Amino acid sequence: RNISDKSTFEIVFLKGIFSGLGSCIIALCIGEPLPKLGAVAAALLLGFVAYGLSIFCYVRAQNALGAAKTSAYYAVAPFIGTALSCIIWRDALSVQYFLALAVMLAGSVLVVLDTLQAEHTHPHTHTFTHTHDGVTHTHTITHSHAHVHGRSETEHSHHHRMHTLLKQHEQAHHV
Repeated sequence: RNISDKSTFEIVFLKGIFSGLGSCIIALCIGEPLPKLGAVAAALLLGFVAYGLSIFCYVRAQNALGAAKTSAYYAVAPFIGTALSCIIWRDALSVQYFLALAVMLAGSVLVVLDTLQAEHTHPHTHTFTHTHDGVTHTHTITHSHAHVHGRSETEHSHHHRMHTLLKQHEQAHHV
């Protein structure tokens, strides 16, 4: 979540540079020969597409969707890759694949549905009139408590028992 607030380009650039430099240092330390220029160009292109664009899209999605939704969506990615691989290599997908996909999709749907609800606190004002000892009183009570909203920030309701509101009012004025 902290990373998603930073510049997407900066994050991808720094991750690419440091992971690439780290891999080069390890290769040189274990005695790997330097590759030919064509192999370097192919590796850079593959890294740009497979790693750079992937990280870029992930961080951008975190900025737009939030960490939970992004993780839920990206959790399905290996299943898409497996399905594409089976199509390309003409392999059959197994029953276990479809069972695992169903479980992962169900989990992703639950995470996304959960993040559609917004919980926040805001004040509410209640005005009510009652009569006791022959005198009619009108009371206005303002209080706040948490609400959970679904897809609409404006549609919500809550209920209080009159006894609870009166008790809160009395405590506020007799303290």
